Amino acid sequence: MTTTAGAPAETFAPLDECADRFLVGRHVPGLAYGVVVHGELLHVRGIGTLRLDEDAVPDADSVYRIASMTKSFTAAAVLSLRDAGMLGLDDPVARHVPDLAGLRGPTADAPPITIRHLLTMSAGLPTDDPWGDRQQGLDLDRFAELLRSGPRLAWTPDVRFEYSNLGYGILGRVISQVAGAEYKDVIRTRLLEPLGMGATTFELDEVPAAHLAHGYLWRDDAYQPEPFDPYGALASMGGVYTSLRDLARWIGFFTDAFPPRDDPEADTPLSRASRREMQQAHRTIPPWLSATTPDVVDLQAMGYGYGLDVIDDLTAGRIVCHSGGYPGFGSHMRWQPASGLGVIAFGNHRYTHASLLGRQLMAALLDIRPAVAEARRIVPDPATEQARAIVESLLESWDERVALDTLAMNMDLDEPLDRRRAEIERLRATHGRLSPDPDEPATSLSSFDQTWWMCGERGRVRVEMLLSPEPVPRIQTLNLTSAPVPSPDLVELAAIVVAAISEGPWGTLPEALSSALGPAVDQVALERAIRAAGARFGPVRLDVVTAGSEHAATWRLRGDRGDLTLRVERDASSGAATVELTTTDIEPPIHAV
Repeated sequence: MTTTAGAPAETFAPLDECADRFLVGRHVPGLAYGVVVHGELLHVRGIGTLRLDEDAVPDADSVYRIASMTKSFTAAAVLSLRDAGMLGLDDPVARHVPDLAGLRGPTADAPPITIRHLLTMSAGLPTDDPWGDRQQGLDLDRFAELLRSGPRLAWTPDVRFEYSNLGYGILGRVISQVAGAEYKDVIRTRLLEPLGMGATTFELDEVPAAHLAHGYLWRDDAYQPEPFDPYGALASMGGVYTSLRDLARWIGFFTDAFPPRDDPEADTPLSRASRREMQQAHRTIPPWLSATTPDVVDLQAMGYGYGLDVIDDLTAGRIVCHSGGYPGFGSHMRWQPASGLGVIAFGNHRYTHASLLGRQLMAALLDIRPAVAEARRIVPDPATEQARAIVESLLESWDERVALDTLAMNMDLDEPLDRRRAEIERLRATHGRLSPDPDEPATSLSSFDQTWWMCGERGRVRVEMLLSPEPVPRIQTLNLTSAPVPSPDLVELAAIVVAAISEGPWGTLPEALSSALGPAVDQVALERAIRAAGARFGPVRLDVVTAGSEHAATWRLRGDRGDLTLRVERDASSGAATVELTTTDIEPPIHAV
C-alpha cells in the first residue's frame, strides 16, 4: 500500500527502490515507512503484513512497538519538569530516587550520578543490550530492589558515553517521583495529549487489534511469534507503541524548533529552546567510519543529546535520529533540522535493521530534496553585507579613512595597513578590475562570516571575511587569495594528470608527466595517488583555479563522487615540475539551524 500527498508518487520512487533492495534476503514479515516534512506525512508505503496469515498491509495508522525511540519521550518529559522548576538536570539522581542513595562509583573520586549523566548516557553504567530489552515488564518492586542492591558501574560517571537502557529506566522513576504520577500517565498528559498523538500508548490493550503489528523471529526456516512484554519499570527506555502518523507529529514537534526566531511560542509541551537543547550533542560518541565499498568511505561525527542521536554527516549536514530494536521489532526515525525533512521506518521482525534502511531512505530523500523542500542556508547579518560592500569598494579603490572606520583594531596590528594597501594594489595589477563571480555563490559559516570570489580580467581572487563581536561589528579577518590565469605549460601538465586519473592506464605515469617531474617528486607515490583517485573519484574534470602564482597553479578537480585538489608548480630555474594531488577538505554542508 502506498499513499502520497503534496508531490507526485513517482518523486519518491528512489526511496521505494531502497526499501525493495533492503528486503532482499531479509525475513521481515512487514515493513512500513514514511516521509515527513514539517510534521506532515508526504509519502507512506507498507510492504508485507502486520500479522502472518492475514491480509493486513501496513499503513500510516498501523501501530508498532518502537523500543528505544521511547527515550526521546522520556527525555522530553524530564525537560518539561525541569522547565516547570520541579527538578534540575544537575540534581543527584538519588535526590529523586532514594533507592539509589547507596550507589557509589567505581573510584573514590567518582562524582554522584546526576540526571544529566543519565540523559546523556554518561553515568558510567555498562551497555545492557539485549539484557535491558528483556526487563521491559519488570515489576516496580523488583526494580526498586535492583536499585537498592547497587547496579555496577563500568566507568566513573561523566568521563565517556556508553549506551544504557537501565539509565533511562531510572529516569522513568525520576519522572514518576517528581510528577507524583505513574510514568506512562505523565507522558500522556504532558506530551501525547497536547500533541494529538492519540494512537501512541504504552498499553497493548489500548491498540485496536486491526492496527497492531505483531512481532516475529525467523528461526529454523519459519517465523515464530514474539510475545509482548507488559508495561513495567523499564517502559521509559522502550515501551512506546505508535504509528507513522503519530510519529510524524513527534518529528514535526522537533523540526518546528528550527530556526530560532521571534515568532510567538505556540502552546506546546516544550519551548522551542528546550526542543533545540534536546537536539544538541551533549556527549560525544566515538566517530563512526565505514566503507560501503573499498573505494567509498563514510565518516560521521556523532554525539548524544537528550534521548536523541546527533550526527554531522559529510553529505547531509546535521541529522538528528534514534533507533529502536526489540524482540519482534525494529524502528528508526531521522530528520534534517535545516529542511524539516524526515523519514520513519518500522519492521516487525526481531531487531529489524531499520537504522540501515533509515539512513538509505534519508540519503535518497536528500538527493530529491529540491522537489520536496529546501534547506535553509545561513543568512549573513546586515552588518556582514555592509562590510562586504566596503571590502569590494576597497578592492576597487583603497580609501584609508574608510579602511580605518571599517577594520577592527587588530587588523593593523596583525598586518600594517600600508602592507594591506600594497597587497590590494598588486591584486589589481595582476587581475585587473574585480567584480563578484556569479558562478560561485558566497558561503557563510555564521551570520558574521562570509567567503566569496571576485573575477578579474586575468583570473580570480578569493575573499574571506570575519566580523568582530563589537556592538558595531568591524572586520577582524580579511584574507585575499590570488588565483591568476595559469600558464599554458601548467595547464598542459594539469590536463595530463586529469587524463591519467580519468582514463588510465594505472600502471605507470604517462611519459609526458614522468619526464617533466623533478628529482624531489616521489613518482611511485604520485602514481599510487593517481590510481587511488581514479578508483575513488574518477572520472574527473579540470575545474576552476583556486590559487596560484607566476610559476604555480592550484585547481579544483570535479568528480561525480567528490572533488580533488591538484597543484602544479614549475621551478623557475630548472623547469622541473612538482605535482601534488590531494583530496579537497570535506566538510558537512552549511545549513542554518
